[in-house]
Parts: sequence; C-alpha cells; structure tokens
Amino acid sequence: MELTTTESVVGALLLAAVLAGLHLAAPHIRRLPLVPERATASFAGGLAVAYVFLHLLPEIAEGNEAVGEALDDVVETTPLVDLGIFVVALAGFAAFYGLQRLADERAPAASRVPDGRPATVEEPAGVYWLHLGSFMVYNALITYTMALRLRTGVAFAVLFTVAMGLHFVLTDRSLEEHYPRRFPGSGRPLLAGALLAGWLLDAVLAPTSTLLVALLTAGLGGSILLNVFKEELPATRRSSYRWFLTGLVLYAGLLALVTASGG
Repeated sequence: MELTTTESVVGALLLAAVLAGLHLAAPHIRRLPLVPERATASFAGGLAVAYVFLHLLPEIAEGNEAVGEALDDVVETTPLVDLGIFVVALAGFAAFYGLQRLADERAPAASRVPDGRPATVEEPAGVYWLHLGSFMVYNALITYTMALRLRTGVAFAVLFTVAMGLHFVLTDRSLEEHYPRRFPGSGRPLLAGALLAGWLLDAVLAPTSTLLVALLTAGLGGSILLNVFKEELPATRRSSYRWFLTGLVLYAGLLALVTASGG
C-alpha cells in the first residue's frame, strides 16, 4: 500500500518522535536492569552493521543510477561520473572522521575515577559545539528524508528507524564520554530537537529533486558508515561477539523478509 503525501508526513512525525525519545532515553537504555551494557552495545552494533551492508550500500548504489539518469541530458555518462555519488559518500565519511579526530585531540574522552564518575577534563566550547552541530545536521538529514522513505516502503522505513534508534544509543555514549559536563545538559535535547527540525523542514519544504535526494542520502550514508564502525565495533573488553552476531542475524533476517515481501 502506497502512502499519500499527508500520510507519509504524519508517519514521519511519529518516527521522528520515536527517535527523539530514544535520544533522551539513551543512558537508561544502555543500562537496562540485568542486561550488561556491553550486551546492549554489541546487539545494537550487529544490527547497525547488517543495515549498512544489506540496505545502506545498495541504497547508495541505487542513488548512483538516479544521478546518472538526472545528468544524462547534461553531461556524457562516463565511469568518472558514475563515481560521483560514491565521492559524496566518501566526503561525508571524511568530514565526520575529521570532526572525530578534532574532538579526540582537543577534548579527550574522560577518564574514570575509582567510583566510576568521569574525572575532570577540559571540554573546549568551540570543539563541543562544532561536534554537536555536525550531529545535529546528521539527525536533521535522517528525518528530512523520512517521509520519502515511508512512501518508498513502510516496513523499510520502520527498520531504518530501529537501526538508527539503537545507533543513537551508542553515539550518545561516545558524546557523553567526550563531554561529560556539557553533553548531558544541552546535547541530548538539542539532538532530539534536530530530529524534529528535520521533519518540520521536510513538511514545509519537501525534497522534489531525485538528484538532491540521492546526494543527501549518499552524504548521510558516508556519515553513518563511519559512525557505525566507530561506535558499534568497540574494543573487545567492551563488546560481546555473541550479542553482536545476534543483532546482525536478527536484523538481516528481518530485512530479508521485508525484501521478499516487496517492502
């Protein structure tokens, strides 16, 4: 069943609200009673990695075809032009990697004192707001294209929301470790607000260009690739391969079922 424009916008608002709620609840989700944090982190990691390989990468490749069709009347299609969408994805990857390096160098992750509280560390305001601002743009792009995802396939959009929601739980941990004083008070509400702002922008000014959507998806895809592998494949002492494999197999199975049923 294909959704109308109004239905997809309303559905996108619901999914954006779910994602915003997960942002705000991230520290509680990471510390579920009777469930070690390494288990929840690894489960989320396996799920997100399955999403990257089985849905995100094919989506970027599909966007490359759309770019080729959009540019067919403007420039001659060549192997170099065919690389265009992947160059955008690579740029998104490199941009977020650069920001992460800057954060690591200027505001190293907090060390822990014996009782588990973060030790006092320097948190440069400029680096913090640059880092947080990049994630706000990242979040806004996710919900800006959500209505379009719903019109493409409701089941795929819901699975995308699940993957991104659990992914947010892990990025929340990283940001809190880098900025233990600043992030809990201002970071989570702003990231949640960016999700709703992305939806509002879509409701007011929805993307109409196939080329624009493909480029936004590619740039977002490169950022997701970096964040997934950085956050969801943590050091051995902080991970559980069993839970990682459980999340990966479960999500791969769900994607396979949705694909077989036509989305």
